[in-house]
Amino acid sequence: MIRNGRGAAGGAEQPGPGGRRAVRVWCDGCYDMVHYGHSNQLRQARAMGDYLIVGVHTDDDITLTVDGRDTYEEVKQAGRYRECKRTQGVSTTDLVGRMLLVTKAHHSSQEMSSEYREYADSFGKCPGGRNPWTGVSQFLQTSQKIIQFASGKEPQPGETVIYVAGAFDLFHIGHVDFLEKVHRLADRPYIIAGLHFDQEVNRYKGKNYPIMNLHERTLSVLACRYVSEVVIGAPYAVTAELLSHFKVDLVCHGKTEIIPDRDGSDPYQEPKRRGIFRQIDSGSNLTTDLIVQRIITNRLEYEARNQKKEAKELAFLEAARRQAAQPLGERDGDF
Repeated sequence: MIRNGRGAAGGAEQPGPGGRRAVRVWCDGCYDMVHYGHSNQLRQARAMGDYLIVGVHTDDDITLTVDGRDTYEEVKQAGRYRECKRTQGVSTTDLVGRMLLVTKAHHSSQEMSSEYREYADSFGKCPGGRNPWTGVSQFLQTSQKIIQFASGKEPQPGETVIYVAGAFDLFHIGHVDFLEKVHRLADRPYIIAGLHFDQEVNRYKGKNYPIMNLHERTLSVLACRYVSEVVIGAPYAVTAELLSHFKVDLVCHGKTEIIPDRDGSDPYQEPKRRGIFRQIDSGSNLTTDLIVQRIITNRLEYEARNQKKEAKELAFLEAARRQAAQPLGERDGDF
């Protein structure tokens, strides 16, 4: 078991409020290519108790046992089962499709193309139809979603304001490792992450990047505990105005290549001139490009896995529907 380091000294579990026994919450899943939907699920689960334990499956979301039974049947019968509200508009299936189709339909200023609509209706779809857990739905950003993820805290006297900027696309462990290293640069850090507009990211990344649009990337970064604030649609160049507005003490960038601005200038020219620029090695070799390449390489395997999973879940839903429609005395186990 790996602890996240936020427990009591020595890894001991802290008691609940008033000295009562802590409420331990178990939450499990595949968490393949973690996105803000997963983060929202864990946020909701954590709010249900005092201590959250997360189980990661070896492959796939295990919603059914090999004999077709609900894996949560026993805890449901014991009255200890709760469901987190699903975050509409995001799924691993959807993100994979964006990588494979190489379209820009998911960008914030683009209309969904007919090709993408066709994908949304058919990708990984089994002959039995589409189930509500695996399908693709439209993401709708709201102020409430941002509030749920945001810390709402302003920088305090004595805190070191550190600015980082980038795409932070498909927010992954490489990004987390980078932000953790940045967080260690000060005793009391306040990290502001500037997220570039979709069109700006596409300019310096090309193809159909970013895979996640600006609104989705905002929630992904806000879900990281090292980040205190996010600039939604930050300018590509770190200007004197930006540094003054946020009272920035330090500007950090990873070891990835720094692409010149549209006019050929260095986007970090001003913080370098002030002597407050640092390049940080995250120690991770995982990149967004590498994740995309993995998906493209394993497309057929992924589609087959998704179809199998969906067929299994649809069969379970149909069986549950038929059982619910039966008169009480005719159900299995009734006499």
